[in-house]
Parts: sequence; C-alpha cells; structure tokens
Amino acid sequence: MQRLAVLREEITAWESLQARLHDAHELALLEDEGIAQELQQEVDALQRIVDQRAFEAMMSGKYDNEHAILSVHAGAGGTESQDWAQMLLRMYLRWAESHDLKVEIIDQMEGEGAGIKSATITVKGSYAYGYLQSERGVHRLVRISPFDANKRRHTSFALVEVVPDVQGEIAEIVIDEKDLEIDTYRSSGAGGQHVQKNETAIRIVHKPTGLVVTCQNERSQNQNRERAMQVLRARLLDLERRKQEEEFAKLKGAHVDVNFGSQIRSYVLHPYQLVKDHRTDHEVGNAAAVLDGRLDDFMEAYLRAKVGQASG
Repeated sequence: MQRLAVLREEITAWESLQARLHDAHELALLEDEGIAQELQQEVDALQRIVDQRAFEAMMSGKYDNEHAILSVHAGAGGTESQDWAQMLLRMYLRWAESHDLKVEIIDQMEGEGAGIKSATITVKGSYAYGYLQSERGVHRLVRISPFDANKRRHTSFALVEVVPDVQGEIAEIVIDEKDLEIDTYRSSGAGGQHVQKNETAIRIVHKPTGLVVTCQNERSQNQNRERAMQVLRARLLDLERRKQEEEFAKLKGAHVDVNFGSQIRSYVLHPYQLVKDHRTDHEVGNAAAVLDGRLDDFMEAYLRAKVGQASG
C-alpha cells in the first residue's frame, strides 16, 4: 500500500505538469500582450518544476525514493570536532527545512564543552535518501578555532552515515537476540523538572558487525528499544546491500573503494572560504551558504557523476 501511494503521487505530479504545460501552450498561441507577464511567470514556474523533475530522474536506485536515517559522529579532537558535528547537524536540518521534509531527532548525545558527540535523525519525504546518499563519508573543517585563545587554525573531522529507512524490508530482517548487547541509561536533557530520572535510553550493540545504535527520544524504554531496533535493521540492510554492490563491482572489474569512511568534502573557512567535494571536484566559494543548508549543487554533482559511472 505504501508503494502504491508513492506511485500514485508520482503519476499525479506528472499529469499535473502535463496539464499546466498544455494550458501554457494554448495561452501562448493566443499571442495576447495582456497576459504576457502572467504567462512568463507560469513559464518560469514550469521551468523550475521541469528542472526539479530532471534532477529527481537521476535518482533511479531501488531505495532513492525512500525516507532516510542520517547520523553525525564527531571525530577525534574533543570540543573542536563536537562543535563541527553540531554545525553539520544544523546544516542538514536547514536543508531538510528548505525542502519541506519532516525531521525527527532519534538520538543526540551532547558534547562535554560544546557541540554534540553524535546525533541520529530520520528525514521523511520523497527522495530523502536519494538526495542524502551523497553525504555519506568524512567531512573536514578548516577554521580559526573559536575555542583557541591563541586563534590558531584547526582541522576537525566528522563522520556522516546515511541509510534508507525502508520499513517493509526492515521488518523482514531477523536478528538473533543472542547477538545483541543491550544497555540502558538515563536520557540526557536540559535538567530541571524535565530531567529523565529513569533509565529509558537504550544502547544496542550488534556483536557480529560491531554496529552500535542508541535512542533516547521516546518517552519509554520499550519505545526507545523498538526505535533503536528499527535503526539497527536499517543499517544491517544497508550493510548487506553495499556488500552486494561491492561484489557486483568486482565481477565487472570496476574499481571498488572499500574505505567507506574516506574524506568526501572539505569546508575551509580560513584563510579563504571554499567548500570542495573531493569526489566530483565541485566547489563553492560561499561556505556560509553551504553550512546554512544550500547543498543541492553538491548533491546534483554527485548524482551526475554516479549516473555517468553507472552508464560507463
């Protein structure tokens, strides 16, 4: 039923676009100067829709139209990296907001001095995973540290993980309870009357793979456990999918990058401003805009490169 709803929405959108194009063409044939400005505005609007559709057409993977689970982890370096992780989380929240995508924070572990140690969110909406798949990997920041009294330049790293939130297939993943190590702890909060006095937060370790999932957003321990298991199943599904892609690439004789944590993008704030993607060489001089959520150009460059590799 979920798949049917997605397909129905897709068809309706294309039919609506076709109807608007037909109406605009009919108006253009009238050659009426009185509606020229209105017609131009409609043409501009239609061009934006067509561009968006062309962009989405590049996302033809099995899970590209699914919701996404995105995690940010601070690298080594304490406060510096934790602050960078929070900057990245804000960037993705702003990006999702600009695309009218629904975001839910599943888990967030605060940093010791500033920032966050890690955070996991779900991003729900059409093509959420298709867009965000470009963000998986290590992100590098170069800046004058606001935490360094000597104003020295620092380099910080953070890891971003993205997996599709495929509810139907996730439900079919069977996990042996003997493979799990489950701990409970108190959820971190702002304190005061809202501080969590019971151990409702959950940490699950999948011993065969070493995958670790935490959840503290729900009100009860059972709810947190259920949500953490959903995230674990999604990551196990993604791990298996990537192994299959690796094997297929090897059979084709293609180059396989087994280092999933390789550095994908650098954000330089000093001595100049530059954001550069090392996979596509796409770069932007306005680093502030990128950190404010303007990521579409990087995502499009990644998808174009991915489509080109697939066709090659």
